[in-house]
Amino acid sequence: MSSRGFASNYRVALLAVAVLLCFAGVGVKLVYLHVIDRDIYLAAVEKSRQQSTTVHARRGDILDARGDILATSRSMIELGVDPQALRPEDEPKWPELARLLGLPVNKLRLVFLTKTRESAAGAGREIRWAKLCDEIPESLYEEVNKLGVRGVYGQRVYRRVYPHSQLAAHIVGFVNKEDVAASGIEAYLNNYLAGYDGWRESEKDGLRRELAQFRSRDVPPKDGWSIVLSLDTVVQNWAEEELAAIAREFDPQHATIIVSDAQSGFLLAMANYPTFNLNEFNKAPMEVLKNNAIASQLDPGSTFKIVAASGALNERLVSPDTRFDCSADVTTYNGRSLRLMRDDHAYDHPLTVAEIISRSSNRGASLLAMRLGDKRFYDYARAFGFGEQTGFPFGGEISGMLNPPGKWSGIDITRIPAGYSVSATPLQIHCAMAAIASGGELLRPQVVREIRDASGAVVFRYGRESVRRVISPAVAGQMAFMLQGVASRGGTAAVAEIPGYQVAGKTGTAQKIIDGRYSKKNHVGSFVGFLPASNPRVVITIIVDDGRTPANTAGYGSKVAAPGFRHLAEKLIPYLDIKPIAAANAQRAFVAHGGSRP
Repeated sequence: MSSRGFASNYRVALLAVAVLLCFAGVGVKLVYLHVIDRDIYLAAVEKSRQQSTTVHARRGDILDARGDILATSRSMIELGVDPQALRPEDEPKWPELARLLGLPVNKLRLVFLTKTRESAAGAGREIRWAKLCDEIPESLYEEVNKLGVRGVYGQRVYRRVYPHSQLAAHIVGFVNKEDVAASGIEAYLNNYLAGYDGWRESEKDGLRRELAQFRSRDVPPKDGWSIVLSLDTVVQNWAEEELAAIAREFDPQHATIIVSDAQSGFLLAMANYPTFNLNEFNKAPMEVLKNNAIASQLDPGSTFKIVAASGALNERLVSPDTRFDCSADVTTYNGRSLRLMRDDHAYDHPLTVAEIISRSSNRGASLLAMRLGDKRFYDYARAFGFGEQTGFPFGGEISGMLNPPGKWSGIDITRIPAGYSVSATPLQIHCAMAAIASGGELLRPQVVREIRDASGAVVFRYGRESVRRVISPAVAGQMAFMLQGVASRGGTAAVAEIPGYQVAGKTGTAQKIIDGRYSKKNHVGSFVGFLPASNPRVVITIIVDDGRTPANTAGYGSKVAAPGFRHLAEKLIPYLDIKPIAAANAQRAFVAHGGSRP
């Protein structure tokens, strides 16, 4: 039978077998896809479609006492590219994208065309994200999106910025490039400031855009809380300006200014020279990042003389009018003959306790300490806060050095009362004088006023904190009025006097130890004081390490620090509304405290 016009039975059978084999192959493949290898392919699909996105929390702000922002977080876009998602037809847009981002076209092209990277096993792994910019403004991100380059996308991040640059750098601290809080308030209160990141699980389309309808989990972030400091940016700025002036005139190795409220202990300013820009912390040498106010120690010099005088008065061993012969080179103590330190001036008459303070007699301070005895003198030094941390809320604070009497050498009783053979931080020296200004209480120095939640509500408010009573209020009053003699005619810091405002203070000049010996050319000069003496409002400390006077003479506290005290105090008087005190009222107040003018 003829098969003309039709396929032969053989060919039909062959075609049928071929079709059946194709369907069988598809069936086998489907079995592998949906049964045997189902879990493998399903995981790959889910990996390519599902995305888990971190939703960053906003870090809390750091504010000064008046609400001025010292540190804040700015919303930015971190921009990157998925090289696997790029389209050839978008390549003409690459030069314009490079121009918007400020990148060389060749660099952008290299990132776009690098699609794999070597893995630990040596095989190439696909690159699904390559960073183009750490941060760009959202306005620029809108321009990038308008170009429509597929595969280029960004994610919102927060970057820490410091609007005042170097202002209060050592207090505020900084967050490093890895978003790790590294110093200052940023590190100390990081648990409050940081907040908690959220996350979002959803699916994405081929353009890596989120398909919100397939969002399976959405955990919102919890923004960080804000910190309100007691610092005042106005006072802090004045302190830093004064430090800059001191640096220009005396070229010190270091310098520190501390300003605090006399009755609460809260800091209004803490400044160090040299300092650094918080926005460019990575450019600063490591030694500049250290807060010398709490992390460096020095011999306090004559500022330490308040310890022996206060202790002797508090124990009623002397009165402000008690006289001591400070002209003798040698004295007898506990059956031993001891040589006293040299005084800068010879005195033709015995000095009263008030004159020992106003004229800063080394020998007089030693004689007062000997009247107390080793143990009681040491106890008063500890009571004033020397040899222990102040409790300032920062890492890195040191305790200074104050040996117990059992470790003293035979002559230490003649040296320590004058501020030698003892070391202290600038903040310890400040707090000791502040104990007199507060009425005899050692106050904990504080810088944090409030903690506020993300809505601005006050969660915690800090108040005045007394560590212990050091001397009686009456003795504190006597000391305050005797310390006026320092900033008066005949005192060691007459230059610090501000008529009508009762400046009380103490100069300090200590030789530095260079190559294991006290140097006659290298000094630490200081002035620590408060005003008004009869009603203290503000305490100011200025310490200048190795300042050089124009004549290349010793950097005495009266020369390198006392003038700066007056400059700063004169600005604070109107700002803090400190009223002048009439001379007659001052005299009556002094007599009421049981003293007499030196």
